[in-house]
Amino acid sequence: MSKPIILLVDDTKLFLELEKSFLKCSSARVLTAGNGRDALEIIRKEKPDLIYMDLHMPEMGGAECCATLKADPLLRSIPVIMVTSAGKEADILLCKEAGCDEFLTKPVNRRLFLEKGRRFLDNLCRNETRVPCRARARFSANNLQYSGVSVDISRWGLYLATEYSLEVKTPLEISLTLPEGDITLTGIKGVVTWQNSGADRVKPGLPQGFGVRFLNLDDDKLDIISAFIAKVNAGN
Repeated sequence: MSKPIILLVDDTKLFLELEKSFLKCSSARVLTAGNGRDALEIIRKEKPDLIYMDLHMPEMGGAECCATLKADPLLRSIPVIMVTSAGKEADILLCKEAGCDEFLTKPVNRRLFLEKGRRFLDNLCRNETRVPCRARARFSANNLQYSGVSVDISRWGLYLATEYSLEVKTPLEISLTLPEGDITLTGIKGVVTWQNSGADRVKPGLPQGFGVRFLNLDDDKLDIISAFIAKVNAGN
């Protein structure tokens, strides 16, 4: 399978380097451009799988570039995440009118940068630390309540062992009681990313269940999960 291609577009080299650092754990091939005109040349040649594009740039700004891209039947399906200055409603409106698929506001932090990208590239930077975590879990989906046990956890998601089967892309909300301290995290938003059930399991070494990606995990919950991961790693 070929590597996905991510294009970063910004006229400020420092910001390009920052975005590249956010993707250092990714297996994607990362390309860069300094303005919309150069970006279009790369897009037509390389057909990237995801684009992060600054709004204000010389020669051709992000809005014009995005609108041109979305007007092309061969390119319009490429997701574009526009990056704007914080607090400028006119800029956000400009991004939406250009047809962007998502937007971020500066200053951009790594967590939000990757969360937005995972809407379109699910495995973006998922090779981060994952540790065993046998934790009681309750979850709700489609207005129904279920229960299960987590098998492992990372900052970005977990594997949930359960007899219940949910379709990929099903949104759910989880309450999870971490071992060693009985800390319960409630209201964790997530989405099912892959299934592991039936006769032909993707990973037969795991119990029946599915993988979950966290959505918009708040900083307090992220800190608790990060501390748990660090504690497990320290004990190994």
